[in-house]
Amino acid sequence: MKTKSLVLAGCIALLLFAFVGTAAADDTKIEQALRDLDAKWSAAAGAKDIDKTVSYYSEDAVVMPPNAPSAKTREAIRSAWKEMLTTPGAALSWKATKVEVAKSGDMACVSGTYEETTTDASGKPVKDRGKYVEVWEKQADGTWKVVADIWNSDLPASAAEKK
Repeated sequence: MKTKSLVLAGCIALLLFAFVGTAAADDTKIEQALRDLDAKWSAAAGAKDIDKTVSYYSEDAVVMPPNAPSAKTREAIRSAWKEMLTTPGAALSWKATKVEVAKSGDMACVSGTYEETTTDASGKPVKDRGKYVEVWEKQADGTWKVVADIWNSDLPASAAEKK
């Protein structure tokens, strides 16, 4: 009887290990998929493709840019991005540094750093850098979309005011 208990315990441990290993592998796949999506999104913004950039948001997304009201509709989000990307001399890119996937596998948090260049009233380039957080949610069709997006500058407020 003791042998059967040990064998059963061993099987349970093996199954648990296999399940945890599978969950970890799934999380790694999701994490990589989100890193890839985030990089493609940054490339779309860098190419100033407004439609493609906005397509990464869910229908009910909220975008919280610095020093501006939240954008809570598709039109408001598109308007915010249009303003950012069509400003003369505008250049923007970001890179994910951390991806955390919820245990449920249907939500994730992506954070990282960004760099942005704009021009001031005299035409002089103004550089900014900062950090961001995005909340991604797996949609009913299996795709991932951003439901919340916020970023802010690492520069002192006085430098940001000169932008």
